[in-house]
Amino acid sequence: QVQLVESGGGLVQPGGSLRLSCAASGIMFSIYTMGWYRQAPGKQRELVATITSGGSTNYADSVKGRFTISRDNDKNTVYLQMNSLKPEDTAVYYCNAARGGPFPRDYWGRGTQVTVSS
Repeated sequence: QVQLVESGGGLVQPGGSLRLSCAASGIMFSIYTMGWYRQAPGKQRELVATITSGGSTNYADSVKGRFTISRDNDKNTVYLQMNSLKPEDTAVYYCNAARGGPFPRDYWGRGTQVTVSS
């Protein structure tokens, strides 16, 4: 059974930092592209950042220079370091594991709430 479990969300003041973690089980973690997505109230889910099996990263323009995605294949965990947080970063953040090829797979975590407010 595949599980993606996010942690690290919470309430933070503008300008603050949070580190999200996503622990994966039930998949061959190292071959998956891992990603973070977010969904704010009344808005569609959007890409935040992805990291491929080879370590290549991609970021939404809105978070470039502030957020950093990384992965630890030994721990089957992907991280999202979020610095200089803004109120518009408030959302539920979801972890995603995806692979292509002849047998594509796409898995999601249940999400963790991040609230940026003074």
